[in-house]
Amino acid sequence: MEESKPHRRKGSFLATMKAVFWSFFGVRKRRDYEQDAANLNPVHVIIAGLIGVALFIGVLMLAVRFAVSQ
Repeated sequence: MEESKPHRRKGSFLATMKAVFWSFFGVRKRRDYEQDAANLNPVHVIIAGLIGVALFIGVLMLAVRFAVSQ
């Protein structure tokens, strides 16, 4: 009987950040999406998503402060 080893995903954290950025933007080719689904580490995706959300909220807060101070 063969032992099943977990599939090791090869995607780098930078590639994950790029994929998360494009997902926030809402534009992604099907081929790229399928490649991301096969290669990206799910833990990296969660961490990159949290970083992306924090950056998005920070930019929104800066934009509101700038608009209110004018």
